[in-house]
Amino acid sequence: MTAPNLILKTAIGSYGNTQALKDGRVTISGVTLDFAEITPVYKAFMRMIQQLEFDVSEMAFTTYMVAKAFDKQLTALPLVIFRKFHHATIVCNVNSGIREPKDLEGKRVGIRAFAQTGPTWSRGILQSEYGVDLRKVTWITYEGSHVKELQDPEYIIRAPKEKQMNDMLRAGEIDAAVMTNPLVAPEVRPLFPNAAEVEIEWFKKTGIYPVNHIVVVKPDLAASQPWVLKELFNAFNTSKELYLKRLEAQGPSSAEDKRVLEMKGVMGDPFPYGIAPNRKAIETISQFAFQQGLLPRPYSVEDLFDASVMDLVG
Repeated sequence: MTAPNLILKTAIGSYGNTQALKDGRVTISGVTLDFAEITPVYKAFMRMIQQLEFDVSEMAFTTYMVAKAFDKQLTALPLVIFRKFHHATIVCNVNSGIREPKDLEGKRVGIRAFAQTGPTWSRGILQSEYGVDLRKVTWITYEGSHVKELQDPEYIIRAPKEKQMNDMLRAGEIDAAVMTNPLVAPEVRPLFPNAAEVEIEWFKKTGIYPVNHIVVVKPDLAASQPWVLKELFNAFNTSKELYLKRLEAQGPSSAEDKRVLEMKGVMGDPFPYGIAPNRKAIETISQFAFQQGLLPRPYSVEDLFDASVMDLVG
C-alpha cells in the first residue's frame, strides 16, 4: 500500500519533455512533487550532492559519476531528461588561427568547469574522432566541480575571478570555448560550421545520442518508498509522450522542438529512457571521464545504477 500525500521536494528543469509533469497534467497517485524553480538548473546539483536538499533532482551525468567516486549516496534513475550533441558547442575567436580540431593544441580553451558533462563529451569526441591531444590544450576554467572534493588537475588554469568567458573569448584572451549555449558574436565562429550535419553523421556512425542530465533521488527515499521509483519513471515517461504527441499534432514552436523532431525522424524515440537504449552512451562517457582523470576507473552501467532500480525500470 502506498503512503498518502507523500510530498517530494523536486528540482527539475523546464523542458518540453518535463513540462506536463511540472504543470500538473501528469500526476502520481499519493505523491505531490513540490517543484523548486532553480535557474539555471545546474545550481541545484551541488546542493543535492552536498546537502541532499531535494528528494528528487536533475543531475548532470559526469557530476553524478564523480559523486559516486567520492562515495556520495545518491540513487540514479535512467531518465535522461536532457541530452544534446556537442560539436556545435565548440566555438573559436575568429583571429585564433583555429581552422580544424587539431589546431586546438597549443591554444587556450575556456570551459565553465573541468568536470562539466558537456565539455567531457566535447573533449572525448575531439580526442577519439579527431586525434586531439587533450594535454596539449590549455584549459581555462571559471568554476570548480559540483563535487567539491574533486580538485582540478594541475594543468588546468583557473581564470581570474573578475573575468567572464564570453568577454575573454571576444577579446581573444582565450582562443576557443566549449559552451552549452555558444556565444553568437562577430568575433566568434563555430569550430564546425556544419555542426548539425556532423552531429547526425556521428550519431549514425556511433549510435550515441549523448547523455547529459538524469534524475536522482535521495537514497533513503529509494530505500523506504521503492514504489516511488517506478511511479516517477512512469510519470516522466508519460510527460515525454505528451510532448511528442503535441509536436506531431502542432509542429515545432522552438529550436528545441525542431531538434527533437529531427532526432525523432532519425532514431524514433528522441528521449529513450531506461538502461538498454542508453547503455552505450553511458559507457562511452564513463570511458571519456576516466581518460580525462575524472574517475578512478571506467564505471559500468551496473556500477552506476542500483540493481533494484534496474529491476524496476529495465
